[in-house]
Amino acid sequence: MKFGVMFANAGPRARPEDAVAMAQDAEAAGFESLWTVEHVVVPAGYESEYPYSADGRMPGGEDADIPDPLVWLAWVGAVTTTLRLATGILILPQRNPVVLAKELATLDLLSGGRVVLGVGVGWLREEFDALGVPFEERAARTDEYVEALRVLWRDAEPTFRGRFADFDRAKSHPKPAQEGGIPIVVGGHTNAAARRAGRLGDGFFPGRATTDDLTPLLDEMRRAAKDAGRDADAIEVTAGGAMDLDGVKRFAELGVERIVVPPFGWDRESLKTFFGQFHDNVISKL
Repeated sequence: MKFGVMFANAGPRARPEDAVAMAQDAEAAGFESLWTVEHVVVPAGYESEYPYSADGRMPGGEDADIPDPLVWLAWVGAVTTTLRLATGILILPQRNPVVLAKELATLDLLSGGRVVLGVGVGWLREEFDALGVPFEERAARTDEYVEALRVLWRDAEPTFRGRFADFDRAKSHPKPAQEGGIPIVVGGHTNAAARRAGRLGDGFFPGRATTDDLTPLLDEMRRAAKDAGRDADAIEVTAGGAMDLDGVKRFAELGVERIVVPPFGWDRESLKTFFGQFHDNVISKL
């Protein structure tokens, strides 16, 4: 079992010194990865419903610091050596895939092959409006952009013909350090996300945190993988919600291979204490 830290770049970890301290302390405590969140903008008074809280509002409020995930990961990647640098998630349909491919390949090369690209379709319609990206097209864009990224990372003279991405012999260098390209993890809490992970993902990060909620999503992902002629067991599953040894073991029985936990602590000492306790009570016992 692998362990990661979720919401790594949010709130106080936006500050440079706190970001460095958190990353180094997590690495020292045996965590395998850091997972960042993103919003380019949060329109004031948004009416879209955040799907991961009971009140439909994002935790931290509209004014919480959410640094650009790739810039933030570059910052902490420079002061760590083993941590995987993951987005959990990056809102893929809001990005230009040709620019994004270069950014991610550069980060992967500089970090020694440590990047994991977690992607989602997004939920905040008002943010899409501010960026000029049609909200209704976000799922189709996501599927196409996943394919375009892989072409840009893999091919010597990348060519792609799609509805939203179209390029011809567009050489993109450097290539990622990871052989085969950067792994793409599909995130989301819906059956559509589970099917997308089964069809396209190297991994699946279901946005649910109980065994009752996870089981049907994992079943849906595995059915989609089988229908696509893919090996469902090769799709790595990441999940949150297990905070003790028994919970981790229950998730492992479902096929979860990585557990992510939020950074419980608002200053370095409390966070370092949390990491140390989690290492002693969970990581060291597996």
